[in-house]
Amino acid sequence: MKYDPIKRKLGVVFNKTPFLRKLFYRLLDVLLLRSWHVHKALKEWEKDHRGKQQILDAGSGFGQYVYYMASRNADWNIKGVDVKPEQVDDCNTFFHKVGLNNANFELGDLTRLNETEKYDLVLSVDVMEHIEEDVLVFKNFYKALKPGGMLLVSTPSDQGGSDSHHDHDHEGEGGEHSFIDEHVRDGYGVQEIADKMKSAGFSKTEVHYQYGTPGKIAWKLSMKYPIVMLNASYIFFIVLPFYYLITMPFVLLFNLADVSSTHKTGTGVIAKAWK
Repeated sequence: MKYDPIKRKLGVVFNKTPFLRKLFYRLLDVLLLRSWHVHKALKEWEKDHRGKQQILDAGSGFGQYVYYMASRNADWNIKGVDVKPEQVDDCNTFFHKVGLNNANFELGDLTRLNETEKYDLVLSVDVMEHIEEDVLVFKNFYKALKPGGMLLVSTPSDQGGSDSHHDHDHEGEGGEHSFIDEHVRDGYGVQEIADKMKSAGFSKTEVHYQYGTPGKIAWKLSMKYPIVMLNASYIFFIVLPFYYLITMPFVLLFNLADVSSTHKTGTGVIAKAWK
């Protein structure tokens, strides 16, 4: 089951106009449960951080979270960093078009991030599972944060967050790859990521599972099943609006249940750490 080709196809469609791209961001905010958890954490952080704030989106991708933050508060100055030059150029072009001048994007490798006490917040969503030298990156984040600054990480857990524990998804068994086949690890345990953050210098951590039972159901309905269909045939692009029309109420209810609850286990982890 391939994810990146679908993502690229959708990107081409929704990048035709700024309106469509904004619509795409909004759809992701609604459909993706991780967005619900990240937004909740950002709103909690915002309560104690008024006025000018410097924020780093470490691994900004196509700019979904930078757009959310830049639109939310004009006093926040956000820098997105990514290793893919085409995404950096694309995001800079789009943000310039829509007039969000409190955000910019730069090409960068997080293992080589070398900034000192610059940011009030570092956000990293679905990035750490791609990086072998994760403790080094946590140390770089620690150095880049101002005293009292916070690191917010959302990543798959070791409870199947990369969907790599399903035998039928592994390459060599039916010829398929796992759902996300570029991960260097399946995910993190709660204690594991807390220990790594503390070893990087962070004085306080707070780590919770996300994607508990309701979240797993929501993810299958909102993301996995549609991508399975699109992998089978792109003709399902025509069917997709009708599919979401039926499933959307259930997705929203399951997302709300997941973000409102605590979970003993889950396929995702949301972690905070303070300098």
